[in-house]
Amino acid sequence: MSSKPADDPNSAWPWPDSLDAVVAAPDFHKPLFENPRVRVLHTRIAPGQRVPLHTHRWPSVQLILSWGSLIRRDQLGNVTYDTRQTEAPQLNRPLWLERLPPHTVENVGDTEFNVILVEIKDTC
Repeated sequence: MSSKPADDPNSAWPWPDSLDAVVAAPDFHKPLFENPRVRVLHTRIAPGQRVPLHTHRWPSVQLILSWGSLIRRDQLGNVTYDTRQTEAPQLNRPLWLERLPPHTVENVGDTEFNVILVEIKDTC
């Protein structure tokens, strides 16, 4: 495994392709467009749903269409992010998201989480 952190765009990606979001969690990540430089995904998580363990190999620009109460956990089940502990972002405003190592996401709220991710492949 690489000694560089997963969010370092110049580090080797240590996780298998089988954990890629589109492969490991296809019910939640729908490819809209892909070429050698970018991949565009539409991600939707309904209330009460839990997305299986997956990764996001590339950093992305995300456009949040609807926000929800989400808990992200690492591969060991440790909470790494809880949206209830942060200020909700402005909808329809681009935000940067670093690449993500193996994680699950659970929608613990009562509204759907709906986002477009433009993954930037050129950074790796």
